[in-house]
Amino acid sequence: MTDGTPADQFFDAAIGLLRRVRDEESETVAAAGTLLADTVEAGGRLFAFGAGHSSLAAQDVVYRAGGLALMNLLAVPGVVGVDVNPATLGSALERVDGLASAVLDTAPIRSGDALVIISLSGRNALPVEMAMNARALGVKVIGVTSVAYATETKSRHASGTYLKDHCDLVLDSKIAVGDAELTHDAIPAPFAPASTVVTAALLQAVVATTAATLADRGIEPPLLRSGNVDGGHEWNDRIMEQYRDRIFYRR
Repeated sequence: MTDGTPADQFFDAAIGLLRRVRDEESETVAAAGTLLADTVEAGGRLFAFGAGHSSLAAQDVVYRAGGLALMNLLAVPGVVGVDVNPATLGSALERVDGLASAVLDTAPIRSGDALVIISLSGRNALPVEMAMNARALGVKVIGVTSVAYATETKSRHASGTYLKDHCDLVLDSKIAVGDAELTHDAIPAPFAPASTVVTAALLQAVVATTAATLADRGIEPPLLRSGNVDGGHEWNDRIMEQYRDRIFYRR
């Protein structure tokens, strides 16, 4: 290891990645925020999807204080987080061809909506087909992935393509293949993943851009407030009533 405690080294690695995506992805973040603002203004709905640990970043922008009330989780049973037993089942389902079609066929998503798809590797069948099929429906797709995987790993989809190949916009998380920031002479495997920290920050930057873009257009952003501050529940009830036809996590 280099100088500093393991905790120091992880924080330094994560901060370095955050600075890199801030500097290198700023134009795409702005474009993604504009795309979501355009969707909201046009009456569209917003969805987020991720499988396994990539779902954590998707969940972070759904029903969140300070977040957009219109962001809905596109949930796929068995692949949202590690809530199945065995946990490896979720990884196996992410590689199943055709699952994305079944999900989209039964989801409330439609032409004119926007879908954010988070997949660190972007190489498995589920995120690739989710993007392909969503765009075929007329849905705008924002992919959040590590572009490095497309050059250093083999696609697991029959087309040989990756998530990044089927998106209107791609946010590159800059995470190295393997998602582990630290090494130790006495530890045979790298450790300390930073993908969740970076991906969640990227998405919150997009949400912030969306809110500001709507406000600049004279439109009140449909934001939620914390239920733990006075008046928060009343505020949220008003927003949810106003946009009840575009919010699906209450049903």
